[in-house]
Amino acid sequence: MNNPSEYTPILIAVLVVYVGINLFLGLYISKKHSQSEEGKKNSFINNYFIGGRSMGGIVLAMTLVATFTSASSFIGGPGVAFEKGLVWVYLSMIQVPTAFIILGVLGKKFAIISRKTGAVTVNEYLMARYDSKPVLWISSVCLVLFFIAQMMSQFIGGAVLFQTITGLPYIYGLALFGVVVILYTSVGGFKAVVTTDTIQGIIMVIGGIIIMYTIIREAGGPDAMIEKLNQANPKWADITAGGSVSKSFVMSFWVLVGLGVLGLPQTAVRGMGFKDTKALHSAMIYGTIVVGFLMLIMHISGVFAPAILQGEHLETTDYVIPAVVLKYMNPVVAGLFVAAPLAAVMSTVSSLLILASATIVKDLYLTYRGEGKSLGDEPRGERNIAFLSIFTTLIIGIVVFVFTIYPPDIIVWINLFAMGGLECAFFAPIILGLYWKRANALGAVASAVFGVASFLIISNSGFSIGGTTAIVPSILISIIAFLVGTVLGKPTKIEILEKFF
Repeated sequence: MNNPSEYTPILIAVLVVYVGINLFLGLYISKKHSQSEEGKKNSFINNYFIGGRSMGGIVLAMTLVATFTSASSFIGGPGVAFEKGLVWVYLSMIQVPTAFIILGVLGKKFAIISRKTGAVTVNEYLMARYDSKPVLWISSVCLVLFFIAQMMSQFIGGAVLFQTITGLPYIYGLALFGVVVILYTSVGGFKAVVTTDTIQGIIMVIGGIIIMYTIIREAGGPDAMIEKLNQANPKWADITAGGSVSKSFVMSFWVLVGLGVLGLPQTAVRGMGFKDTKALHSAMIYGTIVVGFLMLIMHISGVFAPAILQGEHLETTDYVIPAVVLKYMNPVVAGLFVAAPLAAVMSTVSSLLILASATIVKDLYLTYRGEGKSLGDEPRGERNIAFLSIFTTLIIGIVVFVFTIYPPDIIVWINLFAMGGLECAFFAPIILGLYWKRANALGAVASAVFGVASFLIISNSGFSIGGTTAIVPSILISIIAFLVGTVLGKPTKIEILEKFF
């Protein structure tokens, strides 16, 4: 095994150059866009929070992929595949159609309505659809709280990976990418986020190729690798993992990372920011291909890893990929690979950070002041919004950074927990509000309140329906609550329905 102390300086140099390029390009392209004719036509809010609705197909695909993909796709998932075998590859491939589903179901109609209403956030869409401040308050609070939890889990995951690979203190890794992502997101806004997302999507693909090539090469080729794999993990091809993966668990996974992603604000908002229908259709194709490639190559790398790690003592399965990196990669290649999961962390955090800031500034503060979009029509108002938006983004980032300096032990589970909570709060209000005329404010409030409450209670009680996880009954409860609330609530105003339908 390589000695980390011998090549750590080179590896660090590769990572520093990488994050430096992200910072420079994110800020440069954001500034260039704001100074362009197209950028000058838009208000600060439109540019900062939605990038002037100017994303092309490749950029839209990559930002969607990078936002949805996290460090778990490179570390946690392959680690479980190392233990479970091919069954975990089958489960991971559930995520392949996510880009197609999100853009196909939400894309075109979301874009049309957001332009009609001037919405730049999901909560603003909900406010326009339901004409209800309680809907806005509840959805905004849920978004900010669950987003902070997700950002914490991403920061910690990236810092722990950095610590494991380099042997340097946890705080060094946290500072390296944490400070950079907070800076370019705060100053550059949405345009900086989607620009760096595109870079990071490419890096993630390269990282997947590197790890797969390394495993096959060190195993002595495909035939030798399979032979060694049969010895190291005889049950690697068992699609039930020895009976440890039940049908009810598969169903839960389908809901959480398949259908349920329609309720994630950080992916839904991408439906507001693309340039035209051509960009939408291109993104559906590119996004599906890239997600499929990343999920397949990283998880099947985890399945094949026992062939070259036989006899290795690993503290947990999360150390599978770091062990391959430390044992078999030279520092430059290792730096390029480590950049991939760090890219996933940075892209996820930047997307959550800009949306959390938009929620506080646009959805809560300006709505509370009763100023809305009109504040940005005057030069002074524009400057005030700019300062407030950048300051809010910076403060949220600093708060998350401080919270993650001393991470709680349960942080590993917080990402999936926050993801489930967001889906329970937003799934029914977004989808039913978009496609069902009878949907109303009481239904949206009931869905968010009962959905999130049931998710919290069921998650902590251990209750299960046929072995499913908490997300399945909670999503069902949120939908039922929406239907009941709609029946009991007042009909939506005709003028709102005419705008939406």
